[in-house]
Amino acid sequence: MPELPEVEVVRAGLNPAVAGATVVAVTVMDERALTRYAGTGAEFEVALTGRRLRGAARRGKFLWIPLGPDAGDGAATEALVAHLGMSGQLLLRPPGADPERHERVRLDLAHPDHGEVAIVFADQRTFGSLTLDPLVPTADAAPAGLGTLEPAVPSQVAHIARDPLDPAFADRAFRAALSRKGSAIKRVLLDQTTISGVGNIYADEALWRSRIHPETPARTLPTRSARRLLAEVRGVLEQALAEGGTSFDAQYVNVNGQAGYFARSLNAYGRTGEPCPRCGRPIVRVSFMNRSSHYCPHCQKLRG
Repeated sequence: MPELPEVEVVRAGLNPAVAGATVVAVTVMDERALTRYAGTGAEFEVALTGRRLRGAARRGKFLWIPLGPDAGDGAATEALVAHLGMSGQLLLRPPGADPERHERVRLDLAHPDHGEVAIVFADQRTFGSLTLDPLVPTADAAPAGLGTLEPAVPSQVAHIARDPLDPAFADRAFRAALSRKGSAIKRVLLDQTTISGVGNIYADEALWRSRIHPETPARTLPTRSARRLLAEVRGVLEQALAEGGTSFDAQYVNVNGQAGYFARSLNAYGRTGEPCPRCGRPIVRVSFMNRSSHYCPHCQKLRG
């Protein structure tokens, strides 16, 4: 599953192409890509054609493009929301380019500065989707996420917490939430209603950097440890973002189809049996929430 850095790489790549562009044509090749849309493929094509795009925005792993009104510069009331799922890709292609493998939907755009371009939504496993969703006010009246100044978020994303790279993320509120939770700290990091954008890979890496055992009850973390953990979460996300995200196969790519290389920088995740870069003892892998946790038992001791 793509995590925050992978989605942010896509958002940043899309933004120059979509901000100010107009949708001149929409082609739905596979309606399985519209599972969250209430209408048909033909209705989706009609509803989106002619709309002006306001740029690409993101909260956690959720990506959307606010849609401007047909005339004037009023606030956007609706957005095109992209759920990448397990293998969804948003690719920029020249107009008239041959169909991509696993292409599901294509948007042909006209940009006043950059000319014509196509956005291709490709998805091998068909767990991702596109939909149109109304925008609702943010609970804190702050901009909804990275890439937008409007305090309006798609209704399907409204329950998702802000991510730690969001300027409006509240550190103190996050630490207070930890103090109320008796569940394992890794489980809390994966809870998108508490903090968004942190998936399995980056949770393991941040916990390793913080020397915290993944099963540590969240409420037992001292304030100093909670502060350090949040700093390390930000650090690992920012490093992964700088390196284009983590790619173990051809699924997680930017808008030009290029893979990230943060996998080379991993200290714990996926390194079962290899020496810990800090102490030299073997990294272990244990089952966790139908996934796996990777950590160093020597560096990340579970305190009683």
